[in-house]
Amino acid sequence: MLAPLQLVDSFLLNYNVGDAFVVVFALGLLATLPLRSRKVTTLHIILFGIIFLLTPSSAMSVSGPTHLLGSPFQYKMLGLLLLVVGPVFYASAKR
Repeated sequence: MLAPLQLVDSFLLNYNVGDAFVVVFALGLLATLPLRSRKVTTLHIILFGIIFLLTPSSAMSVSGPTHLLGSPFQYKMLGLLLLVVGPVFYASAKR
């Protein structure tokens, strides 16, 4: 019988850090929407853009068949896209 931590570990071995960041980003984005504040939402977008860019590529290496994006370069480009789009949305937000 597997302990709860071993069960979680065996599940997460199929995914990389980039996949976890994408899931946390999506869940966090959904959590900021009920606040109805575009500034909070865009700050969330900017923060995850920084996280995607600063995370080492070796942590986002794709080794198995289950991954959301194809390479660490794509995770870096997602971070760059979030860093470009985030400030534009923040500047256009009224509250």
